[in-house]
Amino acid sequence: MAFEVLAEDSKSRARRARLHTTHGAVETPVFMPVGTQATVKSLSPDEVHALGARIILGNTYHLSLRPGAERIARLGGLHAFMAWPGAILTDSGGFQVFSLATIRTIDEDGVTFQSHIDGSRHRITPESCMEIQELLGSDIAMCLDECTPYPASREYAQASMERTVRWARRCRDAHKREDQMLFAIVQGGVFQDLRRACVEALAAMDFPGYAVGSLAVGEPKDVMLDVLEAVVPNLPHDKPRYLMGVGMPEDLVEGVWRGIDMFDCVVPTRNARNGMVFTPWGALQIKHSCYADDSKPIDANCSCYTCRTFSRAYLRHLFVAKELLVYRLLSLHNLHYFLTLMESIRDALVRGCFEAFRREFYAQRSGSEPIAD
Repeated sequence: MAFEVLAEDSKSRARRARLHTTHGAVETPVFMPVGTQATVKSLSPDEVHALGARIILGNTYHLSLRPGAERIARLGGLHAFMAWPGAILTDSGGFQVFSLATIRTIDEDGVTFQSHIDGSRHRITPESCMEIQELLGSDIAMCLDECTPYPASREYAQASMERTVRWARRCRDAHKREDQMLFAIVQGGVFQDLRRACVEALAAMDFPGYAVGSLAVGEPKDVMLDVLEAVVPNLPHDKPRYLMGVGMPEDLVEGVWRGIDMFDCVVPTRNARNGMVFTPWGALQIKHSCYADDSKPIDANCSCYTCRTFSRAYLRHLFVAKELLVYRLLSLHNLHYFLTLMESIRDALVRGCFEAFRREFYAQRSGSEPIAD
């Protein structure tokens, strides 16, 4: 398990790297499809792998409640359970737990919360968080952190950040699985000095990787980017940097520009289930009546199965009729778009032309759909 930087951009903090995991190498910058409940919704593992994904996300909170980490361990671990051949990152469950603001309580030792499934009471501590993720057998585990909401007072953000640091130390001490990397999570809200203080404390513990948490939680986009500008230069250069829960295509480009290596988000598959599909010139809502007689694919230049095979008219028909097939077809296209975008970014970094790529990316998005020949 190692991380090697292969190329660095001369105009930004962007870099091309490779993360070696127990289940294979992951080329970065990378977008990780989200498989919350041991599945990337509506798609088979073979389909996700064929799209080019080599690492996906699993959710500790959901999997620990159902079907249970012990059961998954008895069945061979998460990789075998879901028949996924690549790497898996499991988040700590902290975001889900802390989003249950009305049915959870936080203390120094951990968090007590009610299950969203049946209302049963559960408790998670840094030590039990490590135990669950070791049972799941993911390649990368995340420390339990306290997710700072937006807006939050400076006093709250500081107390939350300091607790996150203390929990990170406990996670590090409890973590025993040698074939699993453990990433720490930088907190501190939108307060840049608190973020830098958190980085300093976590870096001293020498984790294999570092994530930036509690961004894209309601703060203005420019604030998010300002926080990244303050945080990323202080993170260890020789460790992967992960921006959690982000984001839209523009977020990926801007995150890479600022030195982020890893991203995850539910946007490609969740938006697909709501009828939104991504293209180089922007997003389309396939349910709109203007596509009822449109014989074109979503994107004539896209090589995914959906665009090679089906018209917008057919996809709109499926969506309006609520046919299950449409969720798979739109998810295939959206994940193809996101993964291809990251592949293009990696290629531009190797060729030393990421700045030109970024300009062209925005030029396309500010334009209109190309007219077919």
